[in-house]
Amino acid sequence: MTTEKKLELLEEMLELDEGTLMPETDLEDIEEWDSMAKLSLIVLVDDECGKSLTGQEIKGFVTVQDILDFMG
Repeated sequence: MTTEKKLELLEEMLELDEGTLMPETDLEDIEEWDSMAKLSLIVLVDDECGKSLTGQEIKGFVTVQDILDFMG
């Protein structure tokens, strides 16, 4: 999966306009990055990447790039 596709999936999940997210974007700067978004991310990563993601792993994410790296 391309980086662009991963960003598109994240933007869709967070209900953001296309092109809003950049790999270097800090998660703290995303207003929509809340507990529901984190739960949605767990489901997204499982469905799209076939990987299990834990809350503890999410706590270690600082930027969008951290999520992209985990997605593979």
